[in-house]
Amino acid sequence: MSLPTPTLHSERLRLRPFGDADADDLFALHSSAHVLRYWDAPPWSERDRAERFIAACGHMAQEGTGARLAVERVSDGVFLGWCSLNRWNPVYRSASLGYCFQEAAWGHGHATESARALLLWAFDTLDLNRVQAETDTRNVASARVLEKLGFVREGTLREDCVVNGEVSDSWVYGLLRREWQPSSA
Repeated sequence: MSLPTPTLHSERLRLRPFGDADADDLFALHSSAHVLRYWDAPPWSERDRAERFIAACGHMAQEGTGARLAVERVSDGVFLGWCSLNRWNPVYRSASLGYCFQEAAWGHGHATESARALLLWAFDTLDLNRVQAETDTRNVASARVLEKLGFVREGTLREDCVVNGEVSDSWVYGLLRREWQPSSA
Protein backbone atom coordinates (compact mmCIF):
# COMPACT_ATOMS: atom_id res chain seq x y z
CA MET A 1 0.00 0.00 0.00
CA SER A 2 1.46 3.33 -1.07
CA LEU A 3 1.44 6.20 1.40
CA PRO A 4 0.67 9.56 -0.22
CA THR A 5 3.50 11.97 0.55
CA PRO A 6 1.90 15.26 1.49
CA THR A 7 3.01 18.85 1.44
CA LEU A 8 2.12 20.28 4.83
CA HIS A 9 2.18 23.85 6.08
CA SER A 10 2.42 25.56 9.42
CA GLU A 11 2.58 29.25 10.14
CA ARG A 12 6.30 29.53 9.33
CA LEU A 13 7.22 26.20 7.72
CA ARG A 14 6.54 24.06 4.68
CA LEU A 15 7.04 20.29 4.86
CA ARG A 16 7.37 18.78 1.41
CA PRO A 17 8.69 15.70 -0.34
CA PHE A 18 12.43 15.66 -0.96
CA GLY A 19 13.73 16.38 -4.45
CA ASP A 20 17.11 15.99 -6.13
CA ALA A 21 17.81 19.70 -5.53
CA ASP A 22 17.92 19.03 -1.77
CA ALA A 23 21.04 16.84 -1.96
CA ASP A 24 23.58 19.56 -1.08
CA ASP A 25 21.57 20.86 1.88
CA LEU A 26 20.92 17.33 3.09
CA PHE A 27 24.61 16.43 2.83
CA ALA A 28 25.57 19.57 4.78
CA LEU A 29 23.10 18.60 7.51
CA HIS A 30 24.16 14.97 7.82
CA SER A 31 27.89 15.61 7.51
CA SER A 32 27.92 17.77 10.65
CA ALA A 33 29.40 15.86 13.59
CA HIS A 34 27.88 18.41 15.97
CA VAL A 35 24.34 17.98 14.58
CA LEU A 36 24.69 14.20 14.70
CA ARG A 37 26.41 13.96 18.08
CA TYR A 38 23.46 11.96 19.49
CA TRP A 39 22.78 10.06 16.27
CA ASP A 40 23.27 6.30 16.04
CA ALA A 41 25.19 6.61 12.76
CA PRO A 42 28.36 8.54 11.91
CA PRO A 43 28.27 11.78 9.92
CA TRP A 44 28.25 11.35 6.17
CA SER A 45 31.55 11.76 4.38
CA GLU A 46 30.31 11.18 0.80
CA ARG A 47 27.73 13.31 -0.99
CA ASP A 48 26.13 10.29 -2.69
CA ARG A 49 24.68 9.37 0.74
CA ALA A 50 22.32 12.34 0.28
CA GLU A 51 21.15 11.02 -3.08
CA ARG A 52 20.55 7.55 -1.59
CA PHE A 53 18.64 9.15 1.32
CA ILE A 54 16.38 11.03 -1.11
CA ALA A 55 15.75 7.83 -3.09
CA ALA A 56 14.97 5.98 0.16
CA CYS A 57 12.38 8.65 1.02
CA GLY A 58 10.59 7.87 -2.24
CA HIS A 59 10.77 4.12 -1.62
CA MET A 60 9.43 4.58 1.90
CA ALA A 61 6.35 6.35 0.53
CA GLN A 62 5.89 3.82 -2.31
CA GLU A 63 6.12 0.88 0.09
CA GLY A 64 3.70 2.59 2.46
CA THR A 65 6.04 2.46 5.45
CA GLY A 66 6.36 6.18 6.07
CA ALA A 67 6.94 9.73 4.91
CA ARG A 68 10.10 11.76 5.37
CA LEU A 69 9.65 15.42 4.47
CA ALA A 70 12.06 18.29 3.91
CA VAL A 71 11.34 21.28 6.16
CA GLU A 72 11.85 24.78 4.80
CA ARG A 73 10.95 28.30 5.91
CA VAL A 74 7.94 29.66 4.05
CA SER A 75 9.37 33.20 4.02
CA ASP A 76 12.51 32.42 2.02
CA GLY A 77 12.51 28.70 1.15
CA VAL A 78 15.65 27.99 3.21
CA PHE A 79 16.12 24.28 4.01
CA LEU A 80 16.12 23.71 7.78
CA GLY A 81 16.05 19.93 8.10
CA TRP A 82 13.54 17.12 7.93
CA CYS A 83 10.74 15.47 9.86
CA SER A 84 9.38 11.96 9.36
CA LEU A 85 6.84 9.34 10.23
CA ASN A 86 8.27 5.89 9.62
CA ARG A 87 7.47 2.31 10.56
CA TRP A 88 3.85 3.13 9.71
CA ASN A 89 1.65 0.17 10.57
CA PRO A 90 -1.93 0.55 9.28
CA VAL A 91 -3.10 -2.54 11.20
CA TYR A 92 -1.92 -1.22 14.57
CA ARG A 93 -2.50 2.40 13.46
CA SER A 94 0.96 3.39 14.68
CA ALA A 95 4.15 5.02 13.44
CA SER A 96 7.43 6.49 14.72
CA LEU A 97 8.34 10.18 14.60
CA GLY A 98 11.82 11.42 13.76
CA TYR A 99 13.48 14.72 12.88
CA CYS A 100 16.85 16.33 12.23
CA PHE A 101 17.57 20.05 11.92
CA GLN A 102 20.53 22.27 11.07
CA GLU A 103 22.21 23.82 14.08
CA ALA A 104 21.18 27.32 12.89
CA ALA A 105 17.54 26.23 13.21
CA TRP A 106 17.87 25.07 16.83
CA GLY A 107 16.08 27.01 19.54
CA HIS A 108 13.52 28.62 17.21
CA GLY A 109 10.69 26.11 17.65
CA HIS A 110 11.09 24.63 14.16
CA ALA A 111 11.25 21.01 15.32
CA THR A 112 8.15 21.43 17.46
CA GLU A 113 6.24 23.28 14.75
CA SER A 114 7.08 20.84 11.97
CA ALA A 115 6.43 17.78 14.15
CA ARG A 116 3.06 19.25 15.16
CA ALA A 117 2.10 19.63 11.48
CA LEU A 118 3.15 16.03 10.81
CA LEU A 119 1.26 14.76 13.85
CA LEU A 120 -1.89 16.57 12.72
CA TRP A 121 -1.63 14.69 9.42
CA ALA A 122 -0.88 11.43 11.26
CA PHE A 123 -3.89 11.60 13.55
CA ASP A 124 -6.40 13.30 11.23
CA THR A 125 -5.58 11.89 7.79
CA LEU A 126 -3.83 8.58 8.53
CA ASP A 127 -6.10 7.92 11.53
CA LEU A 128 -3.20 6.78 13.69
CA ASN A 129 -3.82 5.82 17.30
CA ARG A 130 -0.20 5.99 18.50
CA VAL A 131 3.01 7.73 17.52
CA GLN A 132 6.27 6.73 19.17
CA ALA A 133 9.61 8.53 19.30
CA GLU A 134 13.03 7.76 20.75
CA THR A 135 15.84 10.08 21.74
CA ASP A 136 19.27 9.68 23.27
CA THR A 137 18.99 10.37 27.01
CA ARG A 138 21.68 13.06 26.68
CA ASN A 139 19.65 14.94 24.06
CA VAL A 140 17.64 17.09 26.47
CA ALA A 141 16.55 19.51 23.72
CA SER A 142 14.91 16.71 21.73
CA ALA A 143 13.20 15.42 24.88
CA ARG A 144 11.78 18.92 25.45
CA VAL A 145 10.41 19.02 21.90
CA LEU A 146 8.60 15.73 22.43
CA GLU A 147 7.23 16.79 25.79
CA LYS A 148 5.96 20.10 24.35
CA LEU A 149 4.05 18.06 21.79
CA GLY A 150 2.40 16.01 24.52
CA PHE A 151 4.52 12.87 24.29
CA VAL A 152 4.87 10.89 27.52
CA ARG A 153 8.18 9.28 28.45
CA GLU A 154 7.37 5.59 28.72
CA GLY A 155 10.72 4.07 29.50
CA THR A 156 14.42 3.74 28.87
CA LEU A 157 16.12 1.42 26.41
CA ARG A 158 19.33 0.69 28.25
CA GLU A 159 22.51 0.66 26.18
CA ASP A 160 20.46 0.24 23.01
CA CYS A 161 22.89 1.89 20.60
CA VAL A 162 26.43 3.08 20.13
CA VAL A 163 26.86 6.78 19.40
CA ASN A 164 30.34 7.93 18.36
CA GLY A 165 31.83 4.78 19.85
CA GLU A 166 30.06 5.28 23.18
CA VAL A 167 27.29 2.99 24.43
CA SER A 168 24.15 5.06 24.91
CA ASP A 169 20.67 4.79 26.41
CA SER A 170 17.48 6.02 24.72
CA TRP A 171 14.21 7.29 26.09
CA VAL A 172 11.03 5.96 24.51
CA TYR A 173 8.13 8.40 24.20
CA GLY A 174 4.56 7.75 23.13
CA LEU A 175 1.66 9.95 22.10
CA LEU A 176 -1.85 8.54 21.90
CA ARG A 177 -4.62 9.93 19.74
CA ARG A 178 -6.82 10.54 22.80
CA GLU A 179 -4.04 12.63 24.40
CA TRP A 180 -3.21 14.64 21.27
CA GLN A 181 -3.74 18.39 21.58
CA PRO A 182 -3.00 19.90 18.13
CA SER A 183 -2.80 23.47 19.37
CA SER A 184 -0.79 22.84 22.54
CA ALA A 185 2.32 24.95 22.87
